[in-house]
Amino acid sequence: MNLLEDEVGRMFLIESSENLDLFDQDLLVLEKSGDSPEAVTRVFRAIHTIKGGASFLGLGKIESLAHAGENLLGRLRDGQMSCTREVAGALFAMGDALRECLANLQTIASEGETDTSALVATLKALEAGAAGAQDASATPAATAPVANSAAVSEPASAVVSEPSPPPTVSHPAPAPEMPAPAVVRATEGNVAAAVAPNIETTIRIDVEVLDKLLNLIGELVLARNQILQCTMTEDLVTLPAASQRLNLVTSELQQHTMKARMQPIDTIWSKYPRVIRDLSQRTGKQIRLEVAGAETELDRTIIEAIKDPLMHLIRNSADHGLELPDTRVEKGKVAQGCISLRAFHQGGQVNIEISDDGRGIDPERIKATAIQRGFITPDQASRISDRDAVNLIFLPGFSTAEKVTNISGRGVGMDVVKTNIERIGGAIDIRSKLGTGTTFSIKIPLTLAIIPALITSCAGDRYAIPQVNLQELVRIEGAKCKTAVEYVYGAPVYRLRGKLLPLIYLRKELALDEPGVVLPEATSLEIVIVQAGDHPFGLVVDSVLDTEEIVVKPLGNYLKGLSSFAGATIMGDGKVALILDVLGLAQRARVLSDVRDRAAQAAAAVSKGSQTSLLLLAAPDGGQLAVPLSTVARLEEFPVDRIERSGGTECIQYRGDILPLIKLSAALPERRTGARAVSAFVDPNIKSISVVVYSGLEHPIGIVVHEIIDIYDGPVEVRRGKGREGSVGTAIIQERITELLSLDEVIRLGQAQRHAAEEA
Repeated sequence: MNLLEDEVGRMFLIESSENLDLFDQDLLVLEKSGDSPEAVTRVFRAIHTIKGGASFLGLGKIESLAHAGENLLGRLRDGQMSCTREVAGALFAMGDALRECLANLQTIASEGETDTSALVATLKALEAGAAGAQDASATPAATAPVANSAAVSEPASAVVSEPSPPPTVSHPAPAPEMPAPAVVRATEGNVAAAVAPNIETTIRIDVEVLDKLLNLIGELVLARNQILQCTMTEDLVTLPAASQRLNLVTSELQQHTMKARMQPIDTIWSKYPRVIRDLSQRTGKQIRLEVAGAETELDRTIIEAIKDPLMHLIRNSADHGLELPDTRVEKGKVAQGCISLRAFHQGGQVNIEISDDGRGIDPERIKATAIQRGFITPDQASRISDRDAVNLIFLPGFSTAEKVTNISGRGVGMDVVKTNIERIGGAIDIRSKLGTGTTFSIKIPLTLAIIPALITSCAGDRYAIPQVNLQELVRIEGAKCKTAVEYVYGAPVYRLRGKLLPLIYLRKELALDEPGVVLPEATSLEIVIVQAGDHPFGLVVDSVLDTEEIVVKPLGNYLKGLSSFAGATIMGDGKVALILDVLGLAQRARVLSDVRDRAAQAAAAVSKGSQTSLLLLAAPDGGQLAVPLSTVARLEEFPVDRIERSGGTECIQYRGDILPLIKLSAALPERRTGARAVSAFVDPNIKSISVVVYSGLEHPIGIVVHEIIDIYDGPVEVRRGKGREGSVGTAIIQERITELLSLDEVIRLGQAQRHAAEEA
């Protein structure tokens, strides 16, 4: 019987998997408390539901196993016995066996050949009170579940371990030895991995979100019909309005579709308490799990991509990080170690931290192991920093484990963790203090489907740079092009605000120029400052075109080995643009090498005093203005013809929203007269406007400025106090007198001016 071909069967598999996840969580609560009527009721209900569905579908093995567990839980529910570690271990083993049966139903369309009669007999013996209390190390909870706990969300490729032997539990009663069904067909981690592919192709969507999507699809159809009508009748007057309507509906549809794909990270974190419980009993360590930010939402594709790396990091923290209780007490720590998970949104990314309060990573031991295994030479070991030494654990085959266990020790895993995280545009960093603990910090994008990107061109082709990697843009013109680029140890660098940044010429790195062709001398230099992990560098391109939200398309199988590209996208004109992999480019060009790092560090200018980040602006009268960079969300440039008027206010359509515009020079009173400048909103002679998008309000506001000059990082000493409204003082910055502005005040003045004009 293939349940996947039947709707009732598919629902049974999905709901049974969800019930088993809840079963694990509540059974952990019950095991700790020993007596929790609410937890017992929920566990009983989960197994009863599985038994009923199996009976209806004629799944005899699942039915008999769940029925034996239900009878045992009935005794717990009626208060006739308590949940001892032996009872909990048998129930966990039952849950693992049920998972294996569900996996078999999806892979081979049957419940499998594993004999569960011994487990059923053990459950019945415990239910009858025939089984006596046993030592914790002999229970299934102490021996079996670690492999299966990894199976909850860890495929075998993430951690390669030798097959776990089928553990047994002996009882005084004549019941036979009980095999651990979840690990008898298989290497560690295969059980739930077989369940995942089909079950995780479904997702639950709130009815309200679904209704909104359906309404938007209706609006999309109407907009399409209107555009088709305009095209057929050549109605060029109505066409722009119809196109704008289509743009708004599409943006809103995209927003709600992405919302429907978002899931809390707790969908995978909820499995970890069971994993920690099993690891604790396998390693003999006392482990407490702390979780913060479980409600943080990510795209479901991202969740799928990170669940295996997270599982390996947790196992690594338990096996390598935390010490045994006696050792911790000797060091003055509490006997129980702690592994903490934390997730939060920051800067358009999701940050995940996995921390432990264990022994920390010893860089000297890492160096010694790396020398012993031939990864580095003794000379290299003497020159690398402790930070670089710690990062050697990400090398394939690297391990400091003294012996191989089913948990770790084969040197396979940490390299896979790093590769999988970087594959989705993320980065991983390690902070460790010997004797105190270790923290793994992961930064990943919210989604992989649609991302904002900067479109650049080079040698006639277009390339997209994900905005998550983008820091700023630098344009150098005229004679400065010849002196702007310096060379340190033969490597090109650019001095940006006192710091030297390595440069990569995209033309050279991608070999875009034909051999023997001499290019004319450049009259300008376009540098895109990007970030690869913790290392910023400059990417030199021919020109910067625009920012767009692009749909990411994966590369074909023949191109997947190209480390310089992360995918492709189709532009508005139907042509393909490649998406650059910033980290891959950095590694290929060796900008992260020791030579360039040392050169940059040696030549970096050290600023003294309190550091302040300011955005420098040019005033129409030739003066220089500055605003705090912390209040700036984005810097944009818009064509003048995109400006519209609504309710007496100039505005522009921006990322599916309406962005009100305030002209900086019109909002500020003139210095001498105290009156505000009276002029048209936009000079009719210019084609585009520079806009600073303010980030301090719930809805963004755009401030139209005369010209954006630079970003300044350094000390600021206010020489004169507040002058006109909107000003907070005057300072000397880059040898120029600069007026410091408050964007809050500028916006207040601009809104007050608009209200006064409306009343007049």
